[in-house]
Amino acid sequence: MQPNTEVVPETGSTGNTNNRELMVQNSGSLSFNSLMSKEDEEMSRSALSTFRAKEEEIEKKKMEIRERVQLQLGRVEEETKRLATIREELESLSDPMRKEVSVVRKKIDTVNKELKPLGHTVQKKEKEYKEALEAFNEKNREKVQLITKLMELVGESEKMRMTKLDELSKHVETIQ
Repeated sequence: MQPNTEVVPETGSTGNTNNRELMVQNSGSLSFNSLMSKEDEEMSRSALSTFRAKEEEIEKKKMEIRERVQLQLGRVEEETKRLATIREELESLSDPMRKEVSVVRKKIDTVNKELKPLGHTVQKKEKEYKEALEAFNEKNREKVQLITKLMELVGESEKMRMTKLDELSKHVETIQ
């Protein structure tokens, strides 16, 4: 059985006509609805029982997961305690040397503080030394140049004197 339908035109507020279909059911379809409602009721009961079964299953799985999480948390707590015990043992092993190490570190820090100004002094003295060495080498080169020049002059002077002596000697021989 199919319900009868009737199309009712509806007018808009602006005066334009929009065609819209409205379903109007006749009295014959009411008995069909009462039959459908019994079937619908059965379906909803079935759906409700299925839903409840699913909810129970979900709740059961949720409880299982909670139990597993609690077990894991228990294991984690045990491991945390074990690690804390191991850490305490390690700290107790390093305790006797800790004071000695601390004293040596303080001495190293003190020596480092003393080294800093000494390092600056060394750098300053090295710079002064390099400048003095450079000046010394420059003066030494100048001295070598002057000695070379002196040797040349002395050599020339000796040649000139020898030449003059030879000339004078020849002149004396010619006079005799």
